[in-house]
Amino acid sequence: MFKSTEYKLLNKMLDEAISGEFAESSFDESELSKLQSKLMRFLTTSSISEKKLREEKENIEELITNISHQTKTPLTNIMMYSELLGEKADGELKEYAGEIHSQSKKLEELITALVKMSRLETGIFRLQPEDSTLLTVLKRARDQALPKAKLKNIELNLSESTDSQVKIDVKWTTEAVFNIIDNAIKYSDEGTCINLKIDTYEMFSCISVEDHGIGIEEEEIPKLFARFYRSREVRDNEGIGVGLYLARQLVEGQGGYIKVRSVPGNGSTFELFFPNMSKL
Repeated sequence: MFKSTEYKLLNKMLDEAISGEFAESSFDESELSKLQSKLMRFLTTSSISEKKLREEKENIEELITNISHQTKTPLTNIMMYSELLGEKADGELKEYAGEIHSQSKKLEELITALVKMSRLETGIFRLQPEDSTLLTVLKRARDQALPKAKLKNIELNLSESTDSQVKIDVKWTTEAVFNIIDNAIKYSDEGTCINLKIDTYEMFSCISVEDHGIGIEEEEIPKLFARFYRSREVRDNEGIGVGLYLARQLVEGQGGYIKVRSVPGNGSTFELFFPNMSKL
């Protein structure tokens, strides 16, 4: 049978391991039972592994930050000089300058998306939920998408008939909703409209984005949220295929989910569901 002092030592070891303060030097093995010795070695190994994992995450974060910073200035310069060249050039040279600018812009978007995706997947940043409303998020996402919608003469119709209190990370949820709206604009014809609304149910509330664009084939829907997925029908359109992936990760990371309904040639509806505050 264990003595009360041995129980206390075991208890202390576990408490320190839970709090992250365990240190092998805190114990004298000669005074411990075999079980205590084994537990000490296990906790020491776990503590070292956790420390290495933290260090690896810090290294990855530093690498991602460096890549983002080091590529920003060269890309900005390439886009600036290609614009200047395009203004002064004629004929084929002007066309080549425009293509350089276009491809540089696409590369900038890709790097930005990869940085966000890497930080999300490695757990470098954590979502920070706060009390808010879905209408707040939807309005912010709509305002970000308005300039692009105006270029195609697309109306973003926002229904404010209902709203819902939720606990979400406002910044990243806005990003997720913007990605959905941006996708709808991308695949909608000029002069059409996109309907934005909020519906409240017993357990969840939903942001709905309904477009009148090209629609999606049924067999394509399960693939939409894969990284870098590009449907055969839209490969010639702008985009890099990570917006919907990021949207789903951000929504699911807050206990929600996304549904898609679509009729080819007749538009699509994306619904983003979030748990109601009263059900959290």
